[in-house]
Amino acid sequence: MSSEALSRRAFLQAGALAGAATALGAVPPLGPVPASAAVAETMLGVPFPKLERVRLGIIGVGRRGQSVLSDLLTIPRVEIRAICDSDPLMNEQAKQCFTRKGLPEPRCYAAGPQDYEHLCRQDDLDFIFIATPWEWHARQALCALRNGKHVGVEVPAGVTLPELWELVRTSEQTRKHCLMMENCCYGENELMVLAMARQGLFGTITHGEAAYIHDLRMVMNERDEAGAYVSEATWRRAWHTRENGNLYPTHGLGPICWYMGIHRGDRLDRMVSLSSLEAALGEDQAARFKGRGETYICGDVNTSVLRTVKGRTILLQHDTVSPRPYTRHNLLQGTRGAFADFPARLYLDEAAKKAKAHTWIQGEEALRPYRQRFVHELWQRVGELARKHGGHGGMDYVMWYRTVECLLQGLPPDFDVYDAAAWSAPLPLSIASVKGGGAPQTIPDFTRGHWDRPA
Repeated sequence: MSSEALSRRAFLQAGALAGAATALGAVPPLGPVPASAAVAETMLGVPFPKLERVRLGIIGVGRRGQSVLSDLLTIPRVEIRAICDSDPLMNEQAKQCFTRKGLPEPRCYAAGPQDYEHLCRQDDLDFIFIATPWEWHARQALCALRNGKHVGVEVPAGVTLPELWELVRTSEQTRKHCLMMENCCYGENELMVLAMARQGLFGTITHGEAAYIHDLRMVMNERDEAGAYVSEATWRRAWHTRENGNLYPTHGLGPICWYMGIHRGDRLDRMVSLSSLEAALGEDQAARFKGRGETYICGDVNTSVLRTVKGRTILLQHDTVSPRPYTRHNLLQGTRGAFADFPARLYLDEAAKKAKAHTWIQGEEALRPYRQRFVHELWQRVGELARKHGGHGGMDYVMWYRTVECLLQGLPPDFDVYDAAAWSAPLPLSIASVKGGGAPQTIPDFTRGHWDRPA
């Protein structure tokens, strides 16, 4: 790790330097949320205790867990000491990752759906990563926190408001960080736009657009070599039979919240949500199986509008069943210009006036000067390694490299439990809004008033 690691504030302002899971069975109810005896101090800006090495455990070593495992095994001063999955095949595949690198196998917890509790009690772990189906995230993160571990959980951090509030309270009370590992915040374009926004290229930020538009019909029907449905196909499709709303809000929303300084001078305040009719998944299943016996209620396209306390707006969309190309929108609008992604393009008022044309600056050749000027410090430092080793275009590696760097250097993490809660909240709130015919929903202030501070 570099000895010149950036603080969170410097990290979020960095740029312009180049010119200079597997299913774990039925989920038992979480139970009532215990009332806090007292409100603990905030976790905003709290540094990790400085470590000599990072000792990790992983709960859930299915497809996503193994991908992250592969990244972590390439990062210096990381030791993965324990893994847990209820599927023996997934555990064996994960062990092979260690064998191929000549590393000792980790402890393996595979005695059933609750065996993660034993992993969390293991004394020689600093940080636990969770990559299981969504409905398990909060309870497993709470178990890790209550056993004295920092925890990183896949998105979303929780699926109900009580779960999210309990994550906040428990993180504050245990003084352990609970991070939602939103890899899209660390994408090369996303960190470039963050640098552009922080250096005033777009002027006053007024609006953003975020989405998870990803055709997952094949994933929802994927089978293994024996012909059985893989875990993700089963649990992901099941959500479409139970709820109608934005089931996966964070990939597009996280970066927009960073651009807007959410919890660092502004916060999410209100939202409304509407869903289209359901058609695409139902027609797909009927064509494949002549009827599976499942009824899908989640509308094909969910559209939400969020407003911040300071009056910024965010368009947030979800669609995982329609036939169209992938996009997260990643649009940021300000008083001097805008950026939009998929494909990447830039609009600057001053440049348009000079050219006397309202056209995007797009294409790699036209964007190259801006990429060189606003490349983020972290991508400049480890981008080559990220592209070589990391999933999702390198953003996974960058995210984990940075997280490990913060642990080793004793820095505050780049995001915290309040981000995890606020970015996940549109899942249950969109469901409530859709049920109410687009009824406005209040987004809780998970920071309890501590959001109004500069980044």
